[in-house]
Order: sequence, then structure tokens, then C-alpha cells
Amino acid sequence: MSSPTGSKTKLPALTLAALGVVFGDIGTSPLYTIKEVFSAGTHPVPLTEANMYGILSLIVWALIMVVSVKYVAFIMRADNRGEGGIMALLALASHNAADNIKKQRNIMMLGILGACMFYADGMITPAISVLSAVEGLELAAPMLHPLIIPVTLIVLVVLFWAQSKGTALVGAFFGPIMLLWFGTLGFLGVQSILQNPSILHALNPIYALHFFTVSPWIAFVALGAVVLAVTGAEALYADMGHFGRFPIRLAWFGFVLPALILNYFGQGALILQNPEAVKNPFYLLAPEWMLFPLIILATLAAVIASQAVITGAFSVSRQALQLGFLPRMHVEHTSESQEGQIYMPRVNWGLMLGVMVLVLSFKSSGNLAAAYGIAVTGDMVITTLLAGIVFHNIWGWSKLRTGALVAMFLVVDVSFFSANVLKIPDGGWVPLVIGIVIFTLMLTWKTGRTLLYQHLKNDAMALDPFIEAIGAHPPTRVYGTALFMTPNLEGVPHAMLHNLKHNKVLHEKVVILTVKFLDYPHTSIEERVEVVAMPHEFYKVTVNYGFKDEPDLPRDLLLCAPKGLVLDAMDTSFFVGKEILISNEKKEMAFWRKKIFIGLFRSAETITNQFKLPPNRVVELGSQVSF
Repeated sequence: MSSPTGSKTKLPALTLAALGVVFGDIGTSPLYTIKEVFSAGTHPVPLTEANMYGILSLIVWALIMVVSVKYVAFIMRADNRGEGGIMALLALASHNAADNIKKQRNIMMLGILGACMFYADGMITPAISVLSAVEGLELAAPMLHPLIIPVTLIVLVVLFWAQSKGTALVGAFFGPIMLLWFGTLGFLGVQSILQNPSILHALNPIYALHFFTVSPWIAFVALGAVVLAVTGAEALYADMGHFGRFPIRLAWFGFVLPALILNYFGQGALILQNPEAVKNPFYLLAPEWMLFPLIILATLAAVIASQAVITGAFSVSRQALQLGFLPRMHVEHTSESQEGQIYMPRVNWGLMLGVMVLVLSFKSSGNLAAAYGIAVTGDMVITTLLAGIVFHNIWGWSKLRTGALVAMFLVVDVSFFSANVLKIPDGGWVPLVIGIVIFTLMLTWKTGRTLLYQHLKNDAMALDPFIEAIGAHPPTRVYGTALFMTPNLEGVPHAMLHNLKHNKVLHEKVVILTVKFLDYPHTSIEERVEVVAMPHEFYKVTVNYGFKDEPDLPRDLLLCAPKGLVLDAMDTSFFVGKEILISNEKKEMAFWRKKIFIGLFRSAETITNQFKLPPNRVVELGSQVSF
């Protein structure tokens, strides 16, 4: 009886935390969405009452179809042992494709593309959110216009600098701030709607259909800006592992969705009453005395939105690293109690550099809005395709049922994506370039690693005959345990051959160890370690990690004791092969990609750091590999 009570007690706290972490991105969309639809950009929508009703209807039904139906009702059910996000979905979709190399490759390509779009989104979100919040300064005092870019850059520098300190302390304030933010959104919207209650007629989807019937081209072009209202929907799925489905659903339907709709309709009512307000309808909803407090609150909300995306980039990077799509990188854990709170310096500073370049290049949220949609809609299309594979292969749905649901989602997703293609010349090329660069790096690393592993496997001596030879002609055996790390348990590790060749000895106990990263988030203690005893005191050990587990070999090797292999930490030496790659003339991979792979290989974090090996017990034995 205690557990239900405990879960009920935790529900308000989890819902408030979800409000602070999950909904920051979608919660800051009212800052710029309506403004972008009607602003004097490349494809503005003419400001008429019919068009306003059509736009508001499109926004409401986009929120319902994309967020409520697609993500909340269906995609969030496709969890990988409780975890969500594009890499978790990729791993889940790959489950039944192990025997079909072509199918597995296609799924992998889709997943990498989705991750690349997420990184592009991760650069644009902080830039557009913080810029649009700080732009309120211009309304409060026009002479402050020159300060918009410097203030934005300062806020961003502080935000990225603070990442290494951990989000636990700041996170305690996220929920209450976002509670106040969404409350303010709803309050401002209601105040304006009361002046023009007839605006609520736009809740009827017939206005969206009428908009498309009367002005099909204008309505199609408008989708490129309407999609800004649903940016951040993927965060509901990505952060599911932290909070669970129910708190996220409760926060969405109970508070976030009503607040967003009220604010969008409030902005619509204001613009119809005063067309001049189109230049910044969000801030002009507020009375003059409230402007500066609202700018501060909006900037805090934008920082929280950016924080969620940055944290998501760390999480996706770590999952991609464990699944073999990125080279080893330094990962710091910023919380002793929360395993998911991590900091990755390379990802952090790379993102910061990208965000600051975008701010300095585009200079306004209006210009950046053109770059925003492609990344988000691309990610939405890929999520739908991967989810379709899960629905059919994992859930066992019929092709007809899966096809009908996926087709319904794709009609919406592809419409949004197609409308954003029109914005490529005006800035939509930016996420495409970012995506192509990251896609090339990730695919090159994955392919290069596979080729290198195959090369080392082909060159390796078979283990069983080697052990037999050791038994027939035993070398000198010295006290202690030698642990040789290798990706191939069936071959003799190069480091062992080098040690035997140069030192003419073997330790009395020899452990051949491989680490496997599995396609689900966490492994249990029972499945973490596998031990196979071989003749002449040789052992094969496999340590299994999920893609969200924290590798720690000294800790996990203690689990070998109940399985017949007792390892004394003080008498165990870790032998690690250190390959130096030299490109050859073979055509398995283009020469320029080989050079990229070699560069990534050299820059990778050391095995000692990745697996938390004691540095004073690690022996590195180098060898050149023609690749």
C-alpha cells in the first residue's frame, strides 16, 4: 500500500519538474510565432480577419495533432525500457533488423539523420529563444536597440559556462519559473480575449480548412511559420526517462496546452484590434508597467528552453557515443544522485561556438526563424518513420493499421517540412549544412570503426589454438592477473602478443576482456558481467552496458567473483592496445573520409578515462595499423 501513496506524493513534484525541463522550448514559441507569420519577411501572410482566424486554427490543430496525438498519445508509448529520444527510438527500431543488413543500415541512417537534425535544433533554439526575449528591450526603450546583441551574447556565455557546474541547483528553480511563465501566458491571453471573445471561434478546424480552400498557396507558405508553435514537441519524448509519461501528460493537458492556446488567441485578438501590434504582439499584450518584469521572465524562460536543449544534446551525444556513432569523449557527472545529469565539454563548447556564430550572423529572431523550421520538421519526419517500424515490428501491428497511422502523421510532418523548404535561401540552409557536417562525421566514424575492427579481427590469431600452444609449451608465468582489453574475444589481443614477445612472460591469471554497449538503456547487475573459464587459467569476460549506463570497469569487475573469477585490484594490470593508424591505398572508404576517421581516432578520449581504469595499473602497448 505504500507505493501508490508514494507515487501520489511524488506526482506534483514530478509534474512541476517536467514543467521546468520539458516544456521550455515549446513554451517560448509565443515570443515569435505569430510575429513571424505576419511580419514583413520573405513570405508574410496578409493581415486580414479571415487569415488570422485561419492561422490561429492551424496553430491550435497543429498543437493537437503533432503534440497531443502524435507525441503524447503514440510516440511516448514507444519507450526503450522507459527511455525516449531519437537514439533510444533508433535502438528500439533496430531490434528486429539484426539479420537484415540492408534494413539495419537504412534504420541506422535514419537515426543518424534524426540526431543531426537534433544538433542543428540545439544550436538554433538558444539563439532564437534568447534573442526574441531580449528584443523586448527595444519596445521598452528604443535607445536600447544596440544592446540587444551584446546582452544576448552575455546571457549565452553565462548559460554555457554554467553547464559544468551541474543543473541540479538551477533545476530547482526551473519548475516554479515555468509555472509563473505559463501562468503569465494564460493571464495575458485572457485579458486580450475578453476584449474580443469572438476570436475563440478559431478553435473550430473549419477555419483552417477554409483558409486552405480560399488561399491555398498563402496557407501552405504560412505552415513554415506555424510550425514554430510546435518546436520543442520532441522534448516530451526525449525527457520521458527522467519524469515518466504521466507527469508529462498531466503538465501538457492540464496547464501548458491551455496556456499556449490562450496566449496565441490573445495575440490574435490584439492584432485584429490594433494591426500595429504585429511588430511584437507578445510584448504588446502586456501593460506598460509590466514590460521590464516580462522581459526578465521571458529571458529566464528562454534560458530554461536553451538549457533543456543543451542537456538533450549531452544526452543524445552520450547515447550516440555508447552506440558507436561518436568517438570517445570526456563525460563528467555533475550529480551524485542523478545518473542522467552529465556534462560533455566538447559538445558544450562546440554548441556555444555554433550558437554565437548564428546570433552574430542573423542578428534578429526574425532572421533566425527562417533557419529554424527545417531542423525541427526533418526530425519530426524521421521520428514518424522510425516509430512506424516500431509499431509494426515490435508492437506487432498490421501493415494496414501501421500504414494508416504513419500516413496520417506524415501528411502533417511532410506538409510542414515542404513549407520550410521554401525558406532554404533565407537561412534554411544553415541547419542543412550543420546536419550534413555532423552526419558525415558520425557515418565516417561508424564505418571506420567497423572497418578497423574487421581489419584487426582478420589479422588476429585464433585464441583456442594459442591457449593449447601455451599449455604444450608454457612460458614463464608470473604472479598476478593480466587483463587484456579487446573488441574480439575469439582472437589473441595484439597487446598480449607484444607482451609475450618482448617480456617473454605471462601472468598466472590471464583475462581477455571485451566491453559491449547494448541497444537498450540499462543493464541489470545480473546481466552486467559474463565469465567463461578457459584452460590454463585463461578467462574470457564480457562486460555489458546499456547506452545510458556509466562505464566503470574496476567497479563492475568485482561482479566476476560470484562467477568464479576473483580479481584483486592491487594485483591486476590492465593491458591496452594503442593503435597508430596509417592510411593505405585500399578503397574500402574514400581517402578524405579515412583522413577524417584518423583525425577523430587520434582525438578520442583514452580508454583509461572512459572506463575509469586506475592509471597506475594501465600498460599501453602501441602498434601501427595500415588502414
